[in-house]
Amino acid sequence: MTDSTAPVFDIQHPDSDSALLLTVDHASRHIPEKYNNLGLTDHSVLARHIAWDIGIEDVTRRLSDKIGATAIYARFSRLLLDANRYPDDPASTPVMSDGVEIPANRTVSTEDREERVETYFRPYHGAITDLIEKKCAVHEVPLLISMHSFTPVMNDFERPWHIGVLWDRDPRIALPLLKILRENSSLVVGDNEPYSAREPMGYTMNEHGMKRNIPNVAIEIRQDLIDTHQGAEKWANIMADALSRLGPLAMYEPEGRDER
Repeated sequence: MTDSTAPVFDIQHPDSDSALLLTVDHASRHIPEKYNNLGLTDHSVLARHIAWDIGIEDVTRRLSDKIGATAIYARFSRLLLDANRYPDDPASTPVMSDGVEIPANRTVSTEDREERVETYFRPYHGAITDLIEKKCAVHEVPLLISMHSFTPVMNDFERPWHIGVLWDRDPRIALPLLKILRENSSLVVGDNEPYSAREPMGYTMNEHGMKRNIPNVAIEIRQDLIDTHQGAEKWANIMADALSRLGPLAMYEPEGRDER
């Protein structure tokens, strides 16, 4: 498939009657030919975590099939344009990523940045909006889960968590999901770890979840646990079990806001 026909996103189970929508902002490491790998001469860099969320597409595709949920996948690398950052954030076209310089992003023009936004970002998020509208027409309360993966080590710190549940002001999915996952004593489950969704918040959760009062959460799974098909299958099963038990728990509204 050539760049001219390569999709900006793809959708799994678009007509599912499930209330759940899974989004995968960093599913792909693809950079169209016209960008010449963003000036990166070492093409192996594109296999690293800086270009995509390793393993999470494999997990999500398996998970989507297991529970019959709709899932949408961005088909462009976060190095070209980060689908989970606001377009006016300079980090949406990173100049440096984990010590690697991205040459073409150092000199990116305003026009080039806007072209990337119009070509990739807006169609992808427009498709998410359309899917949410479709869910809202059928379900009183659709559910939004943003799927991601994280590196085992960052800044020489070995991250102990197997999975993290990231959330801000909306506890409707986060608190029951944390409870369900923590029933498995073999799992180290992070509450807003290894990142916090509270400051700053990613574009997908904020724009499609918080601003529309749709229950939302981000899931982060450690990459060394899902970088094989066997690992992806294991974690798809873990997530399928947890989400199948979520059900009406996601409608739960505790009194007051957790102000940790």
